[in-house]
Amino acid sequence: MKSNSPDSSLSQQPNQQSNLQKNLSLPIKPRTKSRKVWHLLASFLLLPGVMLAAPSLEAMAQTSQSSGSKPPELSYGKVLQSIDEGQVQRVEIDPVNKLARVYLKDKKAGDPVPEITLLDQNPELIEKLRSNNVEFDVQPAPSNAAALGLILNIFWILVFVFAITILLKRSSGGSGNAMNFGKSRARFQMEAKTGIVFSDVAGIEEAKEELGEVVTFLKQPEKFTAIGAKIPKGVLLVGPPGTGKTLLAKAIAGEAGVPFFSISGSEFVEMFVGVGASRVRDLFKKAKDNAPCLIFIDEIDAVGRQRGTGIGGGNDEREQTLNQLLTEMDGFEGNTGIIVIAATNRPDVLDTALLRPGRFDRQVTVDYPDLKGRQGILEVHARNKKLAPDISLEAIARRTPGFTGADLANLLNEAAILTARRRKEAMTMAEVNDAIDRVVAGMEGTPLIDSKNKRLIAYHEIGHAIVGTMLKDHDPVQKVTLIPRGQAKGLTWFTPDEDQGLVTRNQILARITATLGGRAAEEEVFGDSEVTTGAGSDLQRVTSLARQMVTRFGMSALGPLSLESQSSEVFLGGDWMGNKNEYSEEIAAQIDREVRLIVNKCHEDSKRILRENREVVDQLVELLIEEETIEGDRLREIVEQPKDAVLVAK
Repeated sequence: MKSNSPDSSLSQQPNQQSNLQKNLSLPIKPRTKSRKVWHLLASFLLLPGVMLAAPSLEAMAQTSQSSGSKPPELSYGKVLQSIDEGQVQRVEIDPVNKLARVYLKDKKAGDPVPEITLLDQNPELIEKLRSNNVEFDVQPAPSNAAALGLILNIFWILVFVFAITILLKRSSGGSGNAMNFGKSRARFQMEAKTGIVFSDVAGIEEAKEELGEVVTFLKQPEKFTAIGAKIPKGVLLVGPPGTGKTLLAKAIAGEAGVPFFSISGSEFVEMFVGVGASRVRDLFKKAKDNAPCLIFIDEIDAVGRQRGTGIGGGNDEREQTLNQLLTEMDGFEGNTGIIVIAATNRPDVLDTALLRPGRFDRQVTVDYPDLKGRQGILEVHARNKKLAPDISLEAIARRTPGFTGADLANLLNEAAILTARRRKEAMTMAEVNDAIDRVVAGMEGTPLIDSKNKRLIAYHEIGHAIVGTMLKDHDPVQKVTLIPRGQAKGLTWFTPDEDQGLVTRNQILARITATLGGRAAEEEVFGDSEVTTGAGSDLQRVTSLARQMVTRFGMSALGPLSLESQSSEVFLGGDWMGNKNEYSEEIAAQIDREVRLIVNKCHEDSKRILRENREVVDQLVELLIEEETIEGDRLREIVEQPKDAVLVAK
């Protein structure tokens, strides 16, 4: 219960004062840089007023001290009357403050001097003073106008100089001044605290083992030098995007515990000639001063492309940078104790002099993870996520063939976002399956309304599914859906039972036949006049597969011949006018004929399979239109039913 007595309120005052003193004694938090700048500008603005006000205040203080008390004020008319009566001895006029101090004849010692406030124009007062022979004097108060003008001018000069200084600092920090163009921009850490070690990297065990030796070289070099082994000078990480090359470099930095330099290949090259080579020299100079150490160059293909591929010869800035890099890695002077780790997803464009032993002694391939690797990657990324008991990481790994580590991390993140959006406490397989569909095919669209267009799409997708199910060499159906995703109005998913490193001729033919199942279903059900453009991408894929069978894999009547290369990039060290065909026009005609034979044979097979299973196709179409999604297991159960059971169900 509170007390309202005066004693209790008075007793609280010392406590309040002590609390106030404590609050005042608290340390002040440091302000940000921008607040300091504004406070400094405000101080400059207040400085002229403080300096100008100080003399006036001092003069007023002196006047009040000399008079002893506030001077009495007289009216303007009474002063004029006193002048006529001869009572005024002397008058001091202050035109600055518009005051007049009147000294009377009967003034005693110590009495204050009365003051009057003057008007803008005072001709009558001056005339009476002159006519009565009263002594008067003009004593203006000290004027600070000149000092004010000088201080204001100095103030604006200081503001201008301050603004120019800030602009120069910002410009020099953004683009570097002329003296620092050739300095290396590599990030340096005496002991890299990346927070990543080899236990955080999964799915690429062979690469981890190779790079683990590099860490051992740095930590225990005597173990290898005792038997005459030399520390490798460079390790090149090669692999598709997202497989974990940069993550491996971070793990090496975290495990080695030695000075670590990291830089991107694009940071060497500038528009100024010689800057890239100068930065390479500066980088290796710093590395030699801190040896043993690691240098990590990400995306080295930006600076390490083959020389002589440009039209202007080999004297451009990028090639000079590459020449300097080659010299620093293995030139006349050694770089003992420096290990260079580089990463690229385009090893085919790198210069041969850069890839030779002595510069990059090892090339570590970081490839797509297999089933076991994907499961290990999922276990790493699922550590900080809440998973429901029905989650099976092995099942997710089986559904994601061809996914890289970055794809799997993105997959679990999308599933976590969907879980939060649906206000669930833990991630379930439903969110994971939806996340896979979103990552592979795109965002979910608006479901189709029941119309002729929806029925046509249903027959198209069931055509793919039935043909793929009936072919023993094809991957099993995972699900069929009419829910649009991305640009596709419907989708049929096939999931392989195991990772396939090699593909047989029958498997390629089965893929071509199943891909043509959608067009074959449109032709069998609606007729040739009702076929749609929905099979456009299917036909492109079919033509590409059939042509590769003829020209690259030797799977046609032309025999085991490789007539076309896998890629035809320009400016990569070959013929810059483009790749020329190394076969005659007669062979070209035979290639076209063989491609047509393969595609037509597969097309007829797909139409035959659909005719033989027309009842099942119709039943599945009705079920798909009603439910919009059919899982693969249920589809196979319906297909494996006897025909009599299918007719009864229909």
